[in-house]
Amino acid sequence: MNQSIIHIALVVRDYDEAIAFYTQKLHFTLVEDTYQPAQDKRWVVIAPPGSHGTTLLLAKASKPEQVPFIGNQTGGRVFLFLNSDDFWRDYTEMVERGIKFVRPPKEEPYGWVAVFEDLYGNLWDLLQINANHPLFNQIN
Repeated sequence: MNQSIIHIALVVRDYDEAIAFYTQKLHFTLVEDTYQPAQDKRWVVIAPPGSHGTTLLLAKASKPEQVPFIGNQTGGRVFLFLNSDDFWRDYTEMVERGIKFVRPPKEEPYGWVAVFEDLYGNLWDLLQINANHPLFNQIN
């Protein structure tokens, strides 16, 4: 058996502001932006630069009960984990582009980590996993 998680839905307020943030501030690639007329919504998929794994599906809140979850899909916990091949390069560039870090860089047994917010307040880990960590070979 061979299975994988290909998309994670991220509830957003507006497609275009979310695309702008992720592509301009985080340098993600816009993989697809297709209008779905039957549902009157867009299928918007983005991915980190150089990624060949899981992508994010930007899902515009379409019902009033979805709106409170914009920026709080995990109740204030870190939601997404962005691995980098050069933590300090990416951290420095993100700070220069105005990304708000809520926890400063810290070296942990598994590698370097800092926590940042996206445009809606979702928390992300920026990581660089050490080569001796079991996860390293799965992501590199």
